[in-house]
Amino acid sequence: MNIYRKITMTMMVAVIALSTSGCGYNTLNTKQQNVRAKWAGVETQLQRRADLIYNAAEAAKLAGVQEQEVFGQIAQARSRLLNATNAQPAGEAGDKSPEQKQAVIDANNSFGGTIGRLLSLQESYPQLRSQENFLKLQDEISGTENRIAVARTDYNNAAQDYNTTRGNFPTVLFASLYGFKEEPYFRADEGSRQAPRLNSDSLRSTTAPANGAR
Repeated sequence: MNIYRKITMTMMVAVIALSTSGCGYNTLNTKQQNVRAKWAGVETQLQRRADLIYNAAEAAKLAGVQEQEVFGQIAQARSRLLNATNAQPAGEAGDKSPEQKQAVIDANNSFGGTIGRLLSLQESYPQLRSQENFLKLQDEISGTENRIAVARTDYNNAAQDYNTTRGNFPTVLFASLYGFKEEPYFRADEGSRQAPRLNSDSLRSTTAPANGAR
């Protein structure tokens, strides 16, 4: 019995030593820090997008566009995204928890759906097509969407690397003990994969259009 006990203790010590070495805590910590860095890049681009869409909406208002429901949707979605992004981190070492990151992802998907609606207003308001500021913002939005796509890919790659290491044996035995949670992937909402369609008649304000808008 003593022999079996010694063997068991030896195996436990070996597993603990392995898990607290390069295959355990140190590796998880390094990979988690990489995930945090990539997530910070995502949030930076989401903030940029939120500001650009807000400015585009303001430009449309100044041009006399009366689609108040669209502007209301943009304002609400932007507020939700900024609240999620600026929420006080509840994770370890001042990092957002996986649940908070998921809230940002959900808010981003909701906000992303307003972009196509805003740009589709040009179909009903030709003056927007000749408005220099609005056209410049369209180009900026296109560039920002590309930046977000790159940042999301970098984050997902880092999250996959971290989650895979976390789930491997024997690291998985100690991941919870160390407080290393699985990181969520940044996936687009199912609805956001389809081009948004705008029914301008259903969204038109009852207020008479200004500046010759139809």
